[in-house]
Order: sequence, then structure tokens, then C-alpha cells
Amino acid sequence: MRDMRKWWARVGPEVVRRSRDPVIVQMLRSTAAATIAYVIALRLSPESVPLTAPLTALLVVQVTLYSTLTTGIRRVNSVVAGVLVAIAFSLLVGLTWWSLALVIIAALVVGHLVRVDEFVPEVAISAMLVLGVTAVGNTAWSRVLETLIGAAVGLACNLLLAPPVWVDEAGESIDGLARRVRQLMLRCGEEAAGRTPPQQAAERLHEARRLDHDITQVDADLRQAEDSLRLNPRVREGLLHRIVLRTGLDTLEICTVVLRVIARTLTDLAKEREPEPLFPPPAGEVVEQLLSEIADAVVSFAVLVTTSVSVSAESAEERLTSELRQAGATRDALARILLENVRRDDRQWQLYGALLTEATRIIDELDTEHRTRRLFEELDRHSREQRERRPRLTRARERVRASRRRMRNRAAAARRST
Repeated sequence: MRDMRKWWARVGPEVVRRSRDPVIVQMLRSTAAATIAYVIALRLSPESVPLTAPLTALLVVQVTLYSTLTTGIRRVNSVVAGVLVAIAFSLLVGLTWWSLALVIIAALVVGHLVRVDEFVPEVAISAMLVLGVTAVGNTAWSRVLETLIGAAVGLACNLLLAPPVWVDEAGESIDGLARRVRQLMLRCGEEAAGRTPPQQAAERLHEARRLDHDITQVDADLRQAEDSLRLNPRVREGLLHRIVLRTGLDTLEICTVVLRVIARTLTDLAKEREPEPLFPPPAGEVVEQLLSEIADAVVSFAVLVTTSVSVSAESAEERLTSELRQAGATRDALARILLENVRRDDRQWQLYGALLTEATRIIDELDTEHRTRRLFEELDRHSREQRERRPRLTRARERVRASRRRMRNRAAAARRST
């Protein structure tokens, strides 16, 4: 017994962590939904092997509750539309090569008309499957029934079996992007401190351009996290989480674009100053220090936007503020050094000025006050869009709030009079 306790103390935390992994949760939910749908369809469908029900349930149970509610309805519409097209054709013609072609084109047209979006091919697939069986009428309606059973079970499983939240995965993607930006910025700083051949500087520029692909992947992870927060009963303040992550990624994207411009500036400097160093001493060492401090601030910013615990967020914000303050001081020192160098030799002064401007842009984007203003702007924009999209609901909420205020005022006046 004691050995079992020691074993569980060693492996228990890892087992608990794995059991909460969204991928594992999704696999278990999908399996449960498909199995339950098959059991129900065995009792209700006249088919001996009603595989359409578990197939539909497996397809309907998407990664998030929001996508299940949206894609589930479209998927059911696509299957039902395909079945109805097959029934209509089965009453007129049999299955030949030309009738198959007509069924496919008619199903695709109907799919676009009923607006099932990405499930248009499923309309044609359903129509072909139903048209190809023998007892078309009975099989068609059985397929509709099984589809409805699978869709209902899929929706119920996402409502009852704790839909996963993908915020942590999105946070890891944002943090990974920030660390890749930091590594590239550090390499640019190392090159600025010494003599950099044009070929090596051009390689840093290619690396900066490849960061665009990383942003695309992080954006996909973030969209999945945003969907997992919508209509999820496990999440409070889902809107705030979505806006914090989205604005954080937008800021990192801007920093990535500016980093690409910095890499381009260093590449142009390497070409024009060859065989001389990029910067005359001691400017190169200060550039390396500046880029190193900005790189650390980028990672601290990513930690800040992906941290949900208030204590950790406060410490991350303090660290970011301190790093940005130090980076601003280093930038000012670099500006004075470059100004003295330009007075002695005004070659490439435009590129020196461009580097200072790009460093300032990143510092301003990472500033905590700028981030706070951006958050409030996004919250106001979202509230305004909600009011414009649902004016009746907004007016009803305002009337309820006004009624509550009047009731509180009357209660306060009654207490004062007594």
C-alpha cells in the first residue's frame, strides 16, 4: 500500500495533467458521441447497421462547442439536402452514368443554395450514397433519421461532457513566437557588434520573413482558442480572454514586421559599408545591448498577455516596464553616439536613423499604457458592434437596468424617510 502511494505521488500529477489535455479530452468525447449515437440508432433506425449516426456524431463533435453549434447545423442541412435530391431523382430515373452526373451537379447547386459553406461536397456525397442503394425510399429516410440522431448526440456531448478550452495551447504558441523573435533579434545584435558579410545579413532577413509563416500558425491556434471560449459554460469573462490574446498577437505581429525592417536595414548597411563593420565602435556594442533588451521585453510581453493569474500578471507587467525603461535609456545613448559619428562621417545616416526609429516603434508597441488603451478600444468596439447587431436585446437590457436603478433609488428614499 505504501509503495502504491509512493508510485501515485510520483506519477499522479502527470496522469492528472494528461487527462486534462484538450487532445485527449476531444478523443474521449468523440468516441463517446459516436458510440452513443450508434446504440440509439440501433433501436430507432430500421437499418441493421446504422453507421450514418455514429459517423455524423463523430463529424459534428468538433473541437469547440461554438464550432459544433455552427458546423453541426450546416452538416445536418447538407446531408438532408443530399438525401432529398436523391429521393427526387430516384422517382424519375435509375442509377446510370448520366443520372449520376445530374445528381452530382444538382446536389452541388442545392448545397450552394442552402448555404452549407464548406459542406457543399457532402450534399453530393449523401445524394450518391442514397441513390446507389436498392430500397431508395426507406433507406433515404433512415439516413435522415440517423443523421438527426448523430447530430443530436454530438451536440448533447459537447454540452454535457465539458468542451475543452484551448487557451493554454494558444498561449504556448504566442510564447513560442515571442521566443523565436527574441532569438532572431539576438543574432541581429551579435552581427551588429562585429563585421557582418552581406550574405550573413541577408540570411537574417530571410529568417525574419519566415516568421510570417509562424504568425499564420499562431493565428490558427488563437482562432481555435477564441472559438473554445465562445458559449463555453466553463469559462468566465471569455470576451476579455479573447481580446487580451488577440491584441497580444497583433502586437507581436507588428514587432515581427518591424524586426523584418531592422533586418533589411542591417542588410543594406552591410552592403554599403563592406568591408568596414556595420557600426563604428562603440556603437555596435550599444546596438547589440539595445536589441538584447528589446528581445527580453518581447518575451516578457508574451508572458504578460498569456498569464491569467493576477499575481503573476502583475510581476510580468513590472518586469516588462523595467525592461522597456532600460531599453529606452539604451536607445537614447545609442542616438547620442550615432549623432557624434554622423557629424564626423555622414555616410549612411539615413540607415542609422531608420534603425533608431524601428527600435522606438517596438518599444512603443510593447508599452503597457499603449496595451491598456488598445484593450479598452477593443472592448468598446465589441460592445458597440453588439448593440448594433442586436438593438432589441440592447434596449431590453437598458430597460431592465433602468428599472433596477429606479427600484434601488426608491428603496434608498424609503430608508431615508424612516
